[in-house]
Amino acid sequence: MNRSELIKSFAERFNTPDYEASAFVNLFFERIRQALIDGDRVEIRGFGSFSVRDYAPYTGRNPKTGAVATVGPKRLPFFKAGRRLKAHLNG
Repeated sequence: MNRSELIKSFAERFNTPDYEASAFVNLFFERIRQALIDGDRVEIRGFGSFSVRDYAPYTGRNPKTGAVATVGPKRLPFFKAGRRLKAHLNG
């Protein structure tokens, strides 16, 4: 499912115009995005939690040339599935 399918499904389920459903879905994702940027953890009970993991810089190699390359520090989003989501997936 992509964003436009989610918006359409939301609009049909709650009998709202597409523009209102789109505004809600966009706001929902923007709030999650902003919370992660601020370093907060987002937990949706029964679904899972989103957090940001910090990775230290390291020295890597270009696999094609073998040249040494320095990879800077980075922050990456991490999702951990909730217990109920896992149970639904595993039947």
